[in-house]
This record gives sequence, C-alpha cells and structure tokens, in this order.
Amino acid sequence: MGSLTLGIMKLWQKNTGSKKEVERFTIGRDPEFDILLAPFDVLGSMAHATMLAKIGLLTDAELSVLLRGLKEIYQEIESGQFQIQEGVEDVHSQVEFLLTERYGEVGKKLHSGRSRNDQVLVDLKLYYRAAIAEIVEATRELFDLLISLSEKHKKDLMPGYTHTQLAMPSSFGLWFGSFAEGLTEDLVLLESAYRLANKNPLGSAAGYGSSFPLDRTLTTQLLGFEDLHHNVINAQNSRGKTERNLSFALAGIAATLNKLATDVVLFMNQHFGFISFPDDLTTGSSIMPHKKNPDVFELIRAKTNQIQGIPSTISLQLTNMSTGYHRDLQLLKEVLFPGIEQTLDCLRMCTFMLKEIRVKTRILEDPFYKHLFSVEAVNELVLCGTPFRDAYRKVGLDIENGEFFPDQQKVNHTHEGSIGNLNNDVIQSKMEKCLMQFGFEKTEKALAALLATGG
Repeated sequence: MGSLTLGIMKLWQKNTGSKKEVERFTIGRDPEFDILLAPFDVLGSMAHATMLAKIGLLTDAELSVLLRGLKEIYQEIESGQFQIQEGVEDVHSQVEFLLTERYGEVGKKLHSGRSRNDQVLVDLKLYYRAAIAEIVEATRELFDLLISLSEKHKKDLMPGYTHTQLAMPSSFGLWFGSFAEGLTEDLVLLESAYRLANKNPLGSAAGYGSSFPLDRTLTTQLLGFEDLHHNVINAQNSRGKTERNLSFALAGIAATLNKLATDVVLFMNQHFGFISFPDDLTTGSSIMPHKKNPDVFELIRAKTNQIQGIPSTISLQLTNMSTGYHRDLQLLKEVLFPGIEQTLDCLRMCTFMLKEIRVKTRILEDPFYKHLFSVEAVNELVLCGTPFRDAYRKVGLDIENGEFFPDQQKVNHTHEGSIGNLNNDVIQSKMEKCLMQFGFEKTEKALAALLATGG
C-alpha cells in the first residue's frame, strides 16, 4: 500500500500513537475475525455510499467510483485474495485504504455520517444473519434425515428408559422422531434471534446519531433488513443483546444434539448393542483390537456442552455495562464466532454419521426385556374392566412370583405422537412453517440488487 500506510496504525489516529503493548492488547484476536466480517463490511459501505449520494454528500460520479471500487474488493474477498495488511488496524481501515489508494480522495469521503461503532455493528448484524441462514439449512438437512430414519424404523422396537432403568417399550421411529421435533422447537428460538439480528443499526453513528440528514430507511431497504433500530442509543445497546439472544438459540440446538450424541454413545456400548456404524466411522484402540469407539459422538457431546456454556459467558461479560459502546464488547466475537462454527460442525457431522447408522431389529423379543411390557399388561386388564389399582397389583405380584409372560411383540399405542402414530407429517408441517418465518429470500434479493447497482 506504499506511502499511504507507512507508519499509520489507525484511520482515527492523531499525531501521537499508542505503545505497542497497548496495541497488541487492545487489538487481540480481531484481525482473524475481521476476515469473516470483510464481505459484510463492503455491503454495508455500498449501502451507506448510496445513501450519502441521495442526501447530497456524494456526487453521482463519486458514488459510481466508490461502488465500482467496493465491488472490486468484494470480489477479491470472495476469491480469497483479500487480506488485512500489516500495520492496518482492522477490516474497516483496510477497505478504506484500498479505496483511497486506488481511487484517490473520494475514498476518504465514505466514512461521512457514520462511526466505527455503527459500522462494525452493521457488519455483525449482516454476519449473524448469514450465519443463522447456514445454521437453519444445516438443521433442516439433519431434520429431514431424522424424519426419514423415523419412518424407516417405525416398527423396530427398542427399550425406553426412565432414571436410566428399563421402563416401557419405545421404537427407533419414536426415538429418531423426537430429535426431529426438538429441532423444530430449537428453530423457534433461533428465529427470535434472527429477528433481532435483522434490524438495521446503521446511522446510529457512535450511539447518538448524526447532524447529517441520514436516510436510515433507505439503508434498511438496501441491506434487506426487516426493520431498523429507531432509537440510536437502542441501536448501540443492541450489541451484546443480539449476541446473548443468538447464544441462547445456539445452546438450544446444542442441547438437542447433546442428548442425541449421549444416547448414541450409550446405545453403541456392547451391553446395549442397539446401533452400530461402519468401521471407518469409528476409531480403534492402540492396544485393544476389538474396540470400536464412538469418538465423533463423544466430541459432539463435548462441543455441544461448550456451546451451552456460551450464554453464561456472554451474560457475565455484559453485567454492569452502562449505556453506550464499551471495548468489552469486542471480546464477544472471541466467544460467539467459534460457537457458531462449532454448531455448524456438530449439525453437519450428526447428519454425516446418521446416514450410515445401523439399527438392530427385534431387540424386545429377548426375554430379558419382558418387564418392559408390564404397563401394557396392566392396561389390557383395565380395558377388560379391572380397576387400575387391582390390575397394577396383579401384574406386580405376577412379576414377583416369576409368573409374568407377556406377548413381547404386541404394542398397541395409537394416540398422537406414540409408537403407532408418530405424527411425522405434523412435525414436518411444523418445520415448514418455521422455515417460512425467517424470510431469507427478501434478504438475498436485496443484497443481490445492491451488488448489481452502479459502478
């Protein structure tokens, strides 16, 4: 970047600089996360420049130059050619330096009417929107697989447990389907987080607005936001609030995957032997040749526990933070960005593994599981007219006396959501309705139109 960046650390820097120890400590891990924000920084700048031209702070010719330059940088980011050069503080500075180096003084006009506070905030909102869309797609793929497995194995019975003790008959169809419906509920929480991420903070500047006649409705439309944060202080205060809400949504998905992973690890144990996977999806032991370890699901279990800890970390970090921007907020990225990636990894690996799951059939025909059918026997007596307490006592005594011999192939559950009536069609409808609530199409259309304008 030649003489432009020589000795320059910050665009906002005056004649004195910070000591290198302060620089290192305050910048932290931002450069690595800024690469993720780079395309969104360019999109936000394109919308901002378009708005500046509308209110007369840029000429049409200047706007055309800026849009052309920003689209060039966007393409470089998409092709992996963009980097934040040594001596440049952040992605915002890098983009502005490139524009100024390539197109001259017009690059310095881009920052009119905004602060780094609302610039990074709009970058984060756009990044979170895109990340949520990825998570929703990965969740939908896992959901579809779970529904398919539920239908395929709806007649394959397995033990159900309470207190980790044998309880009642269940089925693999019921088990797979439970996680599918759980994901639909998790997406409700994620949709709420998306609503908060889908509000435009641009124009709030440092948190107290601007004396320029900014058109915040225009940038809201250009960036495909559902709405804007109208109050500029509230816009800045949404930083932290957005991350906290998103972290709770990630934790909800993680909790569902955690229970699934825990079950898989348990059911693969030789004492259960309910399910298995091909050898190339498990790991062996360095000294025990018989071992087939469920390492993938153990790591999913561990990673989802880490994800479930993120809301506590964020909530504690935001405690006692007064109105307005604070540098503390920078650290939220170090917690949430990896959490987003871990959530995606866990969703995708669950899908990858479950495509190869092997289910053991006819498990409950083993006499070992005959006591699972005690409730079935009690209910059958009640249907024949025996009072429930008497039926319960009779079956209990039969079990104690070794005289309980049920039909271990007969399970007659017909109510909604039971073994014989999984309601998978209803659960699928829930998912389809939930997916429609996000409205990703509007956002995608707006951003495509923005990238197609001018320049």
